Amino acid sequence: MELKKSFRNISNSFREIDLPLFATTVAICVISILNIYGIGGNSVFFKRHVILIGFGLLTMILVSFFNYRYLKNYSSPVLLFYAIGIILLLVTLISPPIRGAHAWIIIGSFTFEPSELVKLAVIIVTAKYFSQRHIHINQFRHIFVSGLYLLIPLGIILLQPDLGSAATLLVIWGGMILVSGINKRHLFSLLSIGVVVAYLSWIFILKPYQKERLISFINPYKDPTGIGYNVIQSKIAIGSGHWFGNGLGKGSQSRLGFLPEPYNDFVFASFTEQFGLVGVFVCLGLLITMLLRILRIGERSTNNFGKLFAVGMTLFILTHVIVSASVNIGLMPITGIPFPFLSYGGSHLFSLMIGLGLLHSIVRYG
Repeated sequence: MELKKSFRNISNSFREIDLPLFATTVAICVISILNIYGIGGNSVFFKRHVILIGFGLLTMILVSFFNYRYLKNYSSPVLLFYAIGIILLLVTLISPPIRGAHAWIIIGSFTFEPSELVKLAVIIVTAKYFSQRHIHINQFRHIFVSGLYLLIPLGIILLQPDLGSAATLLVIWGGMILVSGINKRHLFSLLSIGVVVAYLSWIFILKPYQKERLISFINPYKDPTGIGYNVIQSKIAIGSGHWFGNGLGKGSQSRLGFLPEPYNDFVFASFTEQFGLVGVFVCLGLLITMLLRILRIGERSTNNFGKLFAVGMTLFILTHVIVSASVNIGLMPITGIPFPFLSYGGSHLFSLMIGLGLLHSIVRYG
C-alpha cells in the first residue's frame, strides 16, 4: 500500500511540471552523453560527464519543488544569491589562471566557473527588479539601477578577462529590459554608450592577443598553424560530417587530436563530425522545442517575474547556442562559450538545470 502511495506521489509530482520541457531536456542530455562517448570512448571525461548529467537532472527536479514565489515576493533570497555569485567571481581573481584567464575557482581537481552562475543571478535580479517596476519602466533611473546590478559582475568578468561571458551578460540584460518596455530614446542612448565603450575598450583595454583572436576568424588561413589553427580544424571536422556523419566514435579530427578542445569549445564541431547535418537538425530541433516551451511557460505565468525570467532563460540558452556554433563554423571569434548541454563540464550545466528547475517551479506553483 505504501509503495502504491509513493508511486502515486511521484506520478503527481511529474504531472505538476512541464513534461515536454522535461522530456526535451532528457533527450538533449542523452545526445550529449553519446557525443562525449564518441569523442573519447569510455574515458574519464565520459564517466564524469555521465555523473554530472545525472546530478544536473536531479538538481532540476529538486529545484522544481522550490516555490519560485519566494524570489518574486522577497528581495533577501535574490540579493543573497546575487551576492554569492559576486563573491565567487572575486575569488577567481586570486585563483591560478587557465589559458591566461582567471575565470575558474580551482580546488584540487575540482574547477568551477562562477560566471555561469552569475548569468543566472543577473536573470533573477533583473526579472525581480522590473517585475515590480514595469509601470515606471520609462523612467531612466530604473534602467540605471538595473544596470548597476549588471556592471558589478561585468567589471569583474572583464578583469579575468572573459569577453565571451561579458558579451553574454550584456545580451541577457539588454534583451530583458527591451522586453520590459524600455523607452526608444533610452534604448538609443544605451546603444550609443555601448558603441563608445566598445571603441574605447578596443583602443585602451584589449591586449594584442585578444585583438588577434577577435579578428583571426575573418581570415584564419593567414596564420594556419597559429591563431587560425583552431578554426581551420573545426571547419574540417564539420565538413567531414556531410549529411549523416562518420558515425559514433569515428570522428578522426576529434579522436586523433587534431581538433582542439573537442569536449568544450569545439564540441559542436565534434558532434557534427560524428552525426552530420541530420544530427545537427535533430539537436537544434530539440533546443528550439525547449526554447518554445520556455517562452510558453512565461506566457502562461500569472505574474511578470515568471514572464521575464522565462525571457531571460531563453536568451541565456539561445545566446550560448548561437555564439558557440558560430565560433565552430568560423563566423565569430573564439570566445570559449560552452554549447548548452553538449559541452563537458558542470558549471554551465548546473546553472542551466537550476534555471530549468525554476521554470518547472513556475508551472508547478502558477
